[in-house]
Amino acid sequence: MHARRLATTTELLCIKTPDSEEAVERLESYAATHGLDLTTVPVGEPVTDDHYDDAQETLGVSVGGDGAFLEGIRAFAGRGIPLLGVNTGTLAFLARVQPGEIDGALDEVLRGRATINDRQQLRADAPGLDGATGVNDVMIEPEPPENPVDRKICRLHVFADGEYVGQYDGSGLAVSTPTGSTGVALSANGPVHYPDDNFTLQLVPLLTHRMGARPLIVSAGTELTVVPEDPAMLTVDGGRFDTRLDADAVVTVTGAPRPAHIVRTSYDDDFLTAISRKLGWGLRGGEDAGPTHRRPAPDPEPDDLRSNALRVAEEAAIGAGEPVHELHGRVESVETKTDKSDVVTDADYQAEHIIATVIENEYPEHGIVSEESVHRRSDSEYTWLVDPLDGTGNFAHGNPNYAISIALLEEGTPVVGVVHAPETDETFTAVRGRGAAENGRPIRTTDRRALDESMLLSGYDPDGSFLRAFYQETRGVRRIGSAALNLCYLASGTADAVWEHDTYPWDVAAGLLVAREAGATVTDQHGEPYELRTDAGDERTALLGSNGPLHEQLVEHLRERRAAGD
Repeated sequence: MHARRLATTTELLCIKTPDSEEAVERLESYAATHGLDLTTVPVGEPVTDDHYDDAQETLGVSVGGDGAFLEGIRAFAGRGIPLLGVNTGTLAFLARVQPGEIDGALDEVLRGRATINDRQQLRADAPGLDGATGVNDVMIEPEPPENPVDRKICRLHVFADGEYVGQYDGSGLAVSTPTGSTGVALSANGPVHYPDDNFTLQLVPLLTHRMGARPLIVSAGTELTVVPEDPAMLTVDGGRFDTRLDADAVVTVTGAPRPAHIVRTSYDDDFLTAISRKLGWGLRGGEDAGPTHRRPAPDPEPDDLRSNALRVAEEAAIGAGEPVHELHGRVESVETKTDKSDVVTDADYQAEHIIATVIENEYPEHGIVSEESVHRRSDSEYTWLVDPLDGTGNFAHGNPNYAISIALLEEGTPVVGVVHAPETDETFTAVRGRGAAENGRPIRTTDRRALDESMLLSGYDPDGSFLRAFYQETRGVRRIGSAALNLCYLASGTADAVWEHDTYPWDVAAGLLVAREAGATVTDQHGEPYELRTDAGDERTALLGSNGPLHEQLVEHLRERRAAGD
């Protein structure tokens, strides 16, 4: 999850411990001041869908120690709700915001300035336990004997993706995530994992009777199978789930498909500082050695607005792309606009809301013009042109060819452009005078000069004239259904030329800059320079783009076909 999505937070859902009322009061005051809805749920009570309106606009908050934080993960991770931990406990590795810093931390969250780290979860299946998930560990230990002098060890057979790992005799096993590596697994001499965005599992033997038994680290996709020879007990995350295992029961443990989204701010202790202080880790040379907080990202240089605007636009596009991707192919509400090929879905509005909020937070003085509902004019020389979902027809039918387009105009000229395709994870970027890139890699147009060796892309072509003019003359004419992507594929060399019968400025502003910065020539159908008109109302403009060497041939061929009446 991208932290820019947090800028659209409208409600807080808080899990609290009984001794945290002072911190909860600070949270209540902040929510009231900033117009946020706040719901509190005591630890131990279930969180249900009735507690919040929209998971995409909800921030989970735990107030307590790590126990409350784990309850928050249990309640929120499966719903995709990010979690911020406020620490009112003592030994806390997970909840790291102090009560006095709640306001500052939430300010960062609502401005989209926080970060979100994904934490690997695990899933355990066993008789009596179906799909229990946790973010710390699964423990398999001997069943306590009735007579305290009886046998207190168990024998466990372990397999990894069906391959026999071995026989473990001892006090059991801990299967932990990177988050859980600082708990029982560490006490049993397992390695400490840096937990953020680390998708592994580790198997650590407990008090094994074999010198050669060592921790085993596997990928999160590995299926670990454990079969006890004797009755045993299985617990997940310190007893949040548990079951008794009979001899020869089959236990499977693997990574859960959905990670937990953990919100971090500059007010959090970083991971290494936290374990150094709480575990007396000697690498720091003392409790006070090293920085006490993560350094926040520096403010952008005031004379490099374009670079900062590119960063903001890219983060906004990727952040907006996440809920759009989640809705892709599952859209239930479709509203027809001007014609049957122009549909708007809920995804348009969700993406637009995220993008507009991010831009307003960073540049409150700039104008915003969007395809949908946001129209904020200003006296600033800068205006943002936004198409939150270019290719909505494709999107509504489950086709992956759609994109999010964001451009910054300086006195009407595009100077920053970002086009993000959520399904393929392609992000095209450009800054005027600095070239174009795809996912950070510089791109250029092709240098083909022969029509019969070229591949063309067509946008809206109502009477099929472009198709008829060039289908036999080239290696083919393809229609993708997204003007923004057409221009970006021209820029990256996937196509040699692009045709759009008519365009709106928000359809093409970002792609136009990407294409031109990659070396493309873009004109109207007569070969005159294409002008981006933001004041044309509903009037549309034709667009012909090419790699450059082909352009005169394209214009001339179109002219000849028009003269022939075709």
